[in-house]
Amino acid sequence: MTDLEQLRREKWHLDGHGVRTFDDARSFLESVGFCMMYPMRQQALVPTFIGAWVGSDAQLPDRQHAFADPRAQDATELMVRLLRERVAYEANRFDENNAFLVAASIFPYFYALVGERNPKSAPKPKPHSDYSQLACDALELIRRDGPISKQKMRDVLGGSVSFVALDHALGELWSRLRITRVDYNPAEGAFWDVLYRWSPDVVREGINLSVGESLSALLSKYLDCVVAADQQELESFFGNFVPRSRVKEAINALLAARELSFIRVGNRSLIHITPAKVETTARASGPRERAGPRKASTPQA
Repeated sequence: MTDLEQLRREKWHLDGHGVRTFDDARSFLESVGFCMMYPMRQQALVPTFIGAWVGSDAQLPDRQHAFADPRAQDATELMVRLLRERVAYEANRFDENNAFLVAASIFPYFYALVGERNPKSAPKPKPHSDYSQLACDALELIRRDGPISKQKMRDVLGGSVSFVALDHALGELWSRLRITRVDYNPAEGAFWDVLYRWSPDVVREGINLSVGESLSALLSKYLDCVVAADQQELESFFGNFVPRSRVKEAINALLAARELSFIRVGNRSLIHITPAKVETTARASGPRERAGPRKASTPQA
């Protein structure tokens, strides 16, 4: 195992030290910034909440098989507590409908990338927007009666609406952060509310942030999470939220500002957060002092 892999395993709690309490889960999410709930079939360079709960990445269930795994049920209960307390937020920007969890401290930056700039405005159905008529109807219902369960929504919208169609409509709204899951119970499933009512301060902050500023902040947080990554990995991950050309521009700007730099790890040239400089203070005697703490450990080449 390389130094880089070991640093990631420690940070992602895959070293046998699972997160089992609410405080542990909150600390983990704040440390990594974002994670998937379950592993993806197409592996992404990002930690998983189920892996952190188990304390290992061996034989973890994916989303399709989670219902039969007691570990996943326990991890989900802990994750829902994070949502209830607004310590975590969810998004569905990946193809597998796998919950993508974002820490509250960086969620305004994420909202600036993908959220609606005028979330209180009622969307018009296709072809005037990207929303279907069912999505528009569901949003109005959630705005009026939320938090509301999916079962209750289907009853109000009419029995002819299938759960598959309703799931698709909710996905349209969720992908632009108009709505969010705020609770869950086995009898009624997930409960939904409009995000601007559930977390008005977070949405307000996100609306006032620029895409460029937010992307730079999230790139730095992601590199703190993964320790180091190549440019292709950065573009692949953030390409789920913004055009890859914009990711490349942001990386180049941070490299030019020397906030990020290249490091050689084996035969790969990776990008990491530039370590704090070591400064020498002129004294009659005494050792060198570090200018400040490093944000992330640096893998050895």
